[in-house]
Amino acid sequence: MDTKRLILFIIFSMSILMLWDAWQRQNLPEPVAQQAGKTSDNSVAVPNPKTENTTVAESDFQLAQGQRISITTDLYQADIETTGGDLRKLTLLKHRASDGEHANFVLLDDAAKPMTYVAQTGLVGADLPTHKAVFTSTATSYQMPADKDTLEVRLNWLGKNGISVDKIYTFHRNKYEIDVYYEIKNGSTAVIAPTVYYQIVHDDQSNQGSMFMPTFTGGTYYTESTKFKKLAFSDMNKEALNVKTSDGWVGLLQHYFVSAWIQKEGTERTFYTKKLSDHIYRIGAESKLANIEPGASLSVPARLYAGPQTQKDLIAAATGLEFTVDYGMLTIIAKPLFWVLSKIYSLVNNWGVAIILLTILIKAAFYPLSAKSYRSMAQMRELAPRLESMKQKFGDDRQKMQQAMMELYRTEKINPMSGCLPILIQIPVFISLYWVLLGSVELRHAPFFGWIKDLSAIDPYYILPLIMGASMIIQTKLNPKPTDPIQAKVMTWMPVIFSIFFFFFPAGLVLYWVVNNIISIWQQWFINKSIHAEALAKKTGGKR
Repeated sequence: MDTKRLILFIIFSMSILMLWDAWQRQNLPEPVAQQAGKTSDNSVAVPNPKTENTTVAESDFQLAQGQRISITTDLYQADIETTGGDLRKLTLLKHRASDGEHANFVLLDDAAKPMTYVAQTGLVGADLPTHKAVFTSTATSYQMPADKDTLEVRLNWLGKNGISVDKIYTFHRNKYEIDVYYEIKNGSTAVIAPTVYYQIVHDDQSNQGSMFMPTFTGGTYYTESTKFKKLAFSDMNKEALNVKTSDGWVGLLQHYFVSAWIQKEGTERTFYTKKLSDHIYRIGAESKLANIEPGASLSVPARLYAGPQTQKDLIAAATGLEFTVDYGMLTIIAKPLFWVLSKIYSLVNNWGVAIILLTILIKAAFYPLSAKSYRSMAQMRELAPRLESMKQKFGDDRQKMQQAMMELYRTEKINPMSGCLPILIQIPVFISLYWVLLGSVELRHAPFFGWIKDLSAIDPYYILPLIMGASMIIQTKLNPKPTDPIQAKVMTWMPVIFSIFFFFFPAGLVLYWVVNNIISIWQQWFINKSIHAEALAKKTGGKR
């Protein structure tokens, strides 16, 4: 195998590994527990995996409408529906919409155009309020005061049997965690045994990513025993989730953002899923609560994390939530890379500059290995005229040509495969950095300079992909010319093909490759010059 074949092998190996990792992240099903039982009753309010038939979907899924309560904080613009006390709309004021410069990003919405994404809770038992019950509120709008760090929104429900329930949302300044409390007062004459449930309803059509930027949108959960799991909507359709645990969280994952219900540690709970209609699913958790005697009350705490996959916020919210930033099978390498990248950013305050400096650090760390590969290619470049002469001499006799090449390599003490291992060792690092740049919300709408206003979006003028294509052409010129005409044609067209691919990649990724290529060109040029000088000295006996 000559050097050009080796380069092709490396390029295609990296492409296959990236595509394989992306396919696994997008398509491989996560293991789920078996459904415990079935019934034809689909009207039960509590989504109990033991009693509901998850293979039968409601033909017309609709969210009941009541009165909207508007909430404004430093991070959110939210709408709570009095029916069920659902969180029906949640706009993130610190994050812009994907397709607009001025509109804010809408995380939750019940508009169904096409997205349906709401957070629901409910109680079951003794005619308690489910997510279909109607609550009341003393106000229709709330705003966090400038001198306060919290905002409380209290909803009330009163049953005919004397039981009253307050559902209390507490928003915190500079935190993407929303406290959701139930205060249950048993004003009846009988003991009540309530069950609480927390769930997220989502469609299977929106936020599905693209061919060039494969992303995952679907269910997710975490326990100490199972660790982090993803659950595709297609898997929910096949089989209901039924996981019993006393820790962890359950939620909904999409590119850059996540919502998760987090209950009190030690609370016994069951994670479940259910298909509600052709394209609507729910995932959640339910827990049996302690019995409430007549005249007694019970407070039931929980939290909803709803926001960006920012590492510091995820780590602060719940154990295991940081794994929602999924770097795939190379997480063990990717997480330290992101840590270094974020530390550099804290110094330079520009993610584009941080990417450049990280690339330089990686190239410096691998220089001893890279130099060996570049030296091998430089030596092959020096032999190119002699190899071409041998090709003309032996013509189509490939066997004699191969034997002569091997003899030449032995004579010149050159191993054409010596550069293989150093490059292979670097591949996992390159792929890990690829996923870091693709999955980090910190780079979303992060400007670099000039025309690059968003490192997570494509270059609007395709300048970086064109520069990358030009750098690949220069690299091709610096490397030895293939003796095989087919290989020569492939290497001629490779920069063009790769440039077209990179037209659709985020600018941050292209920036990394451009910087990587420029440094590689300098390294290859320097080593080529050194090897050429050595070759001349050998021919002239050290005389110039």
